[in-house]
Amino acid sequence: MAGRNRPSSASSRQAWSDDGSRPGSRQANLDSSYGGDAGFREDADLGPPAAMESDNYVDTVRLPEEEVVVRDNSNGCWAKFKRGLRSLWATRQTEDTEHDRELHVKTSLRELIIYVIFLVDLCILTFGMTSETFYYYTKVMSELFLDGQYADTKNTFRGSTTMMDFWRFTEGPMSDGLYWENWYNGENVTDTGFIFYENKLLGVPRMRQIKVRNDSCEVHTDFQNEIKVCYDAYAESIEDTNSFGKMNGTAWVYQDEDALDGSGHTGLISSYKGGGFVQKLGSTKAETKAILEDLKQNLWLDRGTRAVFVDFTVYNANINLFCVVRLTLEFPATGGAIPSWHFRTVKLIRYVTLSDYFVLGCEGIFVLFILYYMIEEAIEIKKHKCGYFKSFTNLLDILVIVISIICMAFNVYRTVAVGNVLEGLLASPDEFADFEFLSFWQVQFNNGIAMAVFFAWVKIFKYISFNKTMTQLSSTLANCGKDLAGFSVMFIIIFVAFGQLGYLIFGTQVRDFRSFYDSLLTLFRIVLGDFDFHELEAANRFLGPVYFMLYVFFVFFVLLNMFLAIINDTYSEVKADLSTQENEFEMGDYFKKGYDKMLEKLKLKRDKILDIQSALASADANNDKQIDYEEWRQDLKDRGYADSEIEAVFAKYDLNNDRMLDAEEMRKMQEELEGQRVAVDQEYDKIQDKNDRPKSSGRETRTRSARPKSRQEKRASRLGIGDDSGDDSDDEDSGSRSTRGGRFVNGVSYEEFTVLSRRVDRMEHSIGSIVSKIDAVLVKLEAMEKAKLKRRETMGKILDSITESDGVHDEDKRDQMEKLVREELERWDSEPSIQNSVRGASPSGSAGTRQRGRPGSGVNTDLLDRENSSNV
Repeated sequence: MAGRNRPSSASSRQAWSDDGSRPGSRQANLDSSYGGDAGFREDADLGPPAAMESDNYVDTVRLPEEEVVVRDNSNGCWAKFKRGLRSLWATRQTEDTEHDRELHVKTSLRELIIYVIFLVDLCILTFGMTSETFYYYTKVMSELFLDGQYADTKNTFRGSTTMMDFWRFTEGPMSDGLYWENWYNGENVTDTGFIFYENKLLGVPRMRQIKVRNDSCEVHTDFQNEIKVCYDAYAESIEDTNSFGKMNGTAWVYQDEDALDGSGHTGLISSYKGGGFVQKLGSTKAETKAILEDLKQNLWLDRGTRAVFVDFTVYNANINLFCVVRLTLEFPATGGAIPSWHFRTVKLIRYVTLSDYFVLGCEGIFVLFILYYMIEEAIEIKKHKCGYFKSFTNLLDILVIVISIICMAFNVYRTVAVGNVLEGLLASPDEFADFEFLSFWQVQFNNGIAMAVFFAWVKIFKYISFNKTMTQLSSTLANCGKDLAGFSVMFIIIFVAFGQLGYLIFGTQVRDFRSFYDSLLTLFRIVLGDFDFHELEAANRFLGPVYFMLYVFFVFFVLLNMFLAIINDTYSEVKADLSTQENEFEMGDYFKKGYDKMLEKLKLKRDKILDIQSALASADANNDKQIDYEEWRQDLKDRGYADSEIEAVFAKYDLNNDRMLDAEEMRKMQEELEGQRVAVDQEYDKIQDKNDRPKSSGRETRTRSARPKSRQEKRASRLGIGDDSGDDSDDEDSGSRSTRGGRFVNGVSYEEFTVLSRRVDRMEHSIGSIVSKIDAVLVKLEAMEKAKLKRRETMGKILDSITESDGVHDEDKRDQMEKLVREELERWDSEPSIQNSVRGASPSGSAGTRQRGRPGSGVNTDLLDRENSSNV
């Protein structure tokens, strides 16, 4: 049948060549197992025969009378594209992985790999925004303004306690720190406006104060005659907005938050609005000194002042960093002064150096990842509805996505806003550069990214939960949740009680207990061992030690140990439960299985090369130094190859189209096959070296694999005889191979067709064996039937002899009958047909034969006895 429709050698080579195509048909895709130089098939299951890869074989089935075209639209390009697009968002929550272990493993690995790439990208763009330079920049700037000593008191801004200290600070450390007009040798600096000669002062500094009215509080009637003026603590409702002093100029006229385009500030005592009385300083030290002297002489600060702010911004081009500084001095209603400060070192101009643009590329990849995970979460929400939000890891996914979207939006806004501010500043260099708002939200942006990184690292437990060891933390917390909830109620009651007690007893004398909030934080520090017992004892010599000992006893010795006992007991239970469970899958086993499959594939590939080399050596049956197609076909046919494969290999090397392989063509084929075999051996050795396998075992494996098999062994291995693992591998891999292949025959992929063809061959072989056994059983049954007829005839002869022997004595008759029966039994035992039939009827062997044959003789003897008795 193959010979009837076999094309010529030239046509075959054109059909199966690497770039050939038939007229009127699509160009044949020739990514076959033969390859450009291989000249052989890898395996019937691992790759389709080269001869079957043409589009002529893919879309049509040739029948003797007509051509029937069968096309499967579900396997078209658009269907493949949709399946590939859908597989990008395949997760364990969207796919049915509970009943498909292989799919579960592949999906888990794909999710883990993609998420690790996302996490690496997130870490790169996060740590690319910061470095230790930020810390050193903040350190030098803070030490310059906070630790500079006043000329007369040797105090610093950190220790400022009076209103006069503010003027000492502005006239001394602040002015000296803002204006570096001389070198250390006394020479004038050519480029002014630089702090430490490196940090450009943007615009001019600005001072702003906030006041309250003198009628903001009520004086007790007993003191009204003595106290005429009263200034309450700051509140927005009692803020003083009236002009004072000179009554003109920004320093003496109130401006609201909108006019200043400012923002509020939260100090140590209170929160303040963004308006107030402002005074811009000069661009030189002399101008600033004159301005400060005028403010001081006209009592710019008075009893109504509740806070004064000094704001300025510097930029260091060497490290591309901004430092936004705010120095605050609050004046509480109690009198005195409380200093505070903010040094925000931020990177507002993001993209300058090459590394910055690399971070920009990572940010673009990060945006793509966020879009990817948004689609993934949308698919999961669509499938699970409200059940999606019952999982903690799913909530983490949503949280990370929301934080990331907010940060991306601010990143765009900051880039635009900084450009606008710098453009206005360059146009008016003597104006105040207000970067307070941008710096504040840049810090919040950094905090948001930090939280996103934290939650992203925590979320990695979602992707490694296939290992039971990785689920110990979540399982422990989940199992002890109820116990911890009950314990938390007891802990909160006792903790709050001790917090209130400490605040009421020590709040007026001990800094750590100055408020209820600070008292709770102090109690947490005591649990960790951070406490000042002597300060408590100095505040109250009796209640201080008693309070401390009671707290340590109840919280440290009782409640803390109860908490640890709950965790330990639950962990022990979880550990015991996990010891009896199996992992969903072992990663090492999965990779080992893939490694073994790769080695097996290389072995099979090498066997195919050896097959063709052996055929090349043995196919020349007539020793004419040439191999014609029939010799070639017959040799490879005995080795289990299909006609299409045989034709394809032969046509590749039959260069002169004479249907013969001459010596030169055979030499070329041998060289190419030898090169292929050496390449396969090298690849095999390389894989084994990577796996650190012993060299000796590798050599043994290569020796066993390189040993040529007999034709019977190769044929048996291809048919699956004596190798049950082949069936399993076919069953496991057929599905995945069919999806990877892009070729279809009669609506199914060629990989599936190849696997099914191989199974049909095995089934035919098995059925042939069964039919042979059935025929043997039928023959044996026929022999048994003939033996039964012979026994009937024999019994008839015995009865006839008994009937004819009338008048003979009974004993003689009995002896005669016994003699006839024994002769007949001996004759039966001597007949081969009867022995074979009896053995075939008894599966237990010869013993069974005798057991089944002897009772028949007994029955016949009894029958003869009854006949004899009746005759007598």
